[in-house]
Amino acid sequence: MRAASVSDYRELARRRLPNMFFEYIDGGAYAEATLARNVGDMEAIALRQRVMRDMSELDMSVTSLGQSFSMPVGLAPVGMAGMYARRGETQAARAAAAAGVPMCLSTVSLCSVEEVAATGAAPWFQLYVLKDRGYMRELLARAKAAGCPVLAFSVDLPVPGARYRDVRSGFTGASGLSGTLNTAWDGLTHPAWMWDVWLNGRPHTLGNVTGAVQGSRRVTDYLGWIARNFDRTVTWKDLDWVRETWDRPIVVKGVLDVEDAKDAVRAGAQGLVVSNHGGRQLDGVRSSIAALPRIAQAVGGDLEVYMDGGIRSGLDVLKAMALGAKACFVGRAWAYALGAGGEARVAKMLATLRSELAVAMILTGCNKVADAGRELLDLD
Repeated sequence: MRAASVSDYRELARRRLPNMFFEYIDGGAYAEATLARNVGDMEAIALRQRVMRDMSELDMSVTSLGQSFSMPVGLAPVGMAGMYARRGETQAARAAAAAGVPMCLSTVSLCSVEEVAATGAAPWFQLYVLKDRGYMRELLARAKAAGCPVLAFSVDLPVPGARYRDVRSGFTGASGLSGTLNTAWDGLTHPAWMWDVWLNGRPHTLGNVTGAVQGSRRVTDYLGWIARNFDRTVTWKDLDWVRETWDRPIVVKGVLDVEDAKDAVRAGAQGLVVSNHGGRQLDGVRSSIAALPRIAQAVGGDLEVYMDGGIRSGLDVLKAMALGAKACFVGRAWAYALGAGGEARVAKMLATLRSELAVAMILTGCNKVADAGRELLDLD
């Protein structure tokens, strides 16, 4: 298949990856109602087509938190990307740097923050606060030393959401001989992945938390440890604790409610991400694009408002910009592309988003994406 869209990369990833890893990328929480809303609500927004305008000049760049993006797109943090392609986080970081957009590295990445920064482009760093605050402080110091310019502080995961697909696939909960055999068969029936990742992509550890987990050999052991150590006591006061080590911009990730957005402003955050964790946490909540306008209106003048969830094309990027986002972060889109074929596919996916955004801008009469507003939408 010659991939032309994000949905094509999804299909290629489904074919290439063992089922348990594809389902981990693709699935959401519970009945996946919010996962569906993220996409469906975005699709329901109509752009307003305009004609006979001089569109010879297009400016897709934005500036945010002291950085210049070639287009208002970034790679959202995706856990365990190194299980989708060999040292996957480093491949994605190179593709993002070449495209002139930021990448945000997950706490639960296979590649450590130092390994990713060694590609030449230090990523943003996404932090989950775990019970071992001493180790978290060390991790923050490592991210700072690696040159990470922005911290994305995830606030919507005090406990993991129930993901039925992961149980059905054997990704979580599988044990004993039958679980081992099913896992082995899943890998053996995907030989290209076996060669690329299983044999040549080691070590299969979570590079950012390896020092805190003793005696584990499988990536699922690390994930189990992390799940047991999420901290339900985290409050806005913990941003003060973060600032003891981190003196660079902080973006609060995982906000859906206007009152929480106002709390982020009061806590001194420099940005927030309107996000429901890709529909992977509390099912039944509103989509990110539905939550975005009210939050942007309430706090957009006080900090940078980004969003993730449901972005599948450059047209979606323009819709989000028109509703108040400063930039959009894509998660599944780059995970599918990485799983489909590594760095080259991620680069092509980003080029596709850029091309689609250009078409959307031209046909809505938007010369400068940073100036996009509700006038680009057909809201009647």
